[in-house]
Amino acid sequence: MQAGQSSRSRSAKASSRGGLASVARLVKLGRCKNVLVVAGAGISTASGIPDFRTPGTGLYANLEKYNIPYPEAIFNIDYFSNDPQPFFSLAKALYPGRHRPNYIHYFIRMIHHKGLLLRMYTQNIDGLEKLCGIPDDKLVEAHGSFATASCHLCYTPYPSEEAKNAIMNDDVPICTFCAATVKPDVVFFGEDLPQKYFLHTNDFPKADLLIIMGTSLQIEPFASLVNTVRAAVPRLLLNRHAVGPFQKVPLRRGDYMELGNMEDTVRRFAEMLGWSHEIEDLMRSQETGCVPTLMSSLPAVTAQTTCWNTEDSEPQCSMETSKSRPAAPRAASSGSEETDSETDSKSSASSTPSN
Repeated sequence: MQAGQSSRSRSAKASSRGGLASVARLVKLGRCKNVLVVAGAGISTASGIPDFRTPGTGLYANLEKYNIPYPEAIFNIDYFSNDPQPFFSLAKALYPGRHRPNYIHYFIRMIHHKGLLLRMYTQNIDGLEKLCGIPDDKLVEAHGSFATASCHLCYTPYPSEEAKNAIMNDDVPICTFCAATVKPDVVFFGEDLPQKYFLHTNDFPKADLLIIMGTSLQIEPFASLVNTVRAAVPRLLLNRHAVGPFQKVPLRRGDYMELGNMEDTVRRFAEMLGWSHEIEDLMRSQETGCVPTLMSSLPAVTAQTTCWNTEDSEPQCSMETSKSRPAAPRAASSGSEETDSETDSKSSASSTPSN
């Protein structure tokens, strides 16, 4: 047993060594022009947002005051239907506005500015991807967001600001159509995934590079997305621990992983790509609301300067909520052991939630 574990550890270390350089070389050679990013809560911990499952510090480890039968109940739609108050109490702390995007978010935005981002699929509900400037058409918020609200029973849309004001004032927003409880359009266990999630059926077969960042890859169906790219497509895991298919020894040919502190890893990756100064300039520009001229890696894309009012840069979700949602896969846990800060930012739709 010890020999096997030692061999596994040596293999993991060896597999991570040189992974960033190998992928950076592919990008610089122009072989990666349709990059997919799959991300979880690990990309937001540097912004001061706790993940959901890290023992001791994660959200699920600090819910005793809400008097719920088990941690995931706070995001269970049946439990919410019976008693919405625990979630509303937690939502007051979860609503976007208290935190800012970090270097990792701007690295992903830089992938877009280089003309390389096919799409980003995020489990996060913090809205930081949009806040850093990733366009809505390049972003799939697989587990919803606080930007819109609707009735949890009949799905009738409800003004999001009114819902937020009610929740912040310890009131319960009520649907004007059926009198059921309204909630932000965050996907709960037992709910359908948003329609935009199903863009993956077209996106993943097109990808020529998959970057997986800050996720435990435990919540289905999101976790299985990483297995739907073509076999020859390189996959890069940036995480604190090996997860999902990256736990296998040996790794699949074309799989790379870099384990450790997420922000440090991404900074080294940016340095290898020659993007560091542009990302730093982009982050500084957020203070003034003007984006500096950015170099594109594709000749057809022209660099330009863009300005906006930073007060209007709060995340806005364009996802529509209909009264009748088509059936969608439910999320389920793969049953593997949970990891650190790379865990999922939001539990996916599931009738059988699991850590």
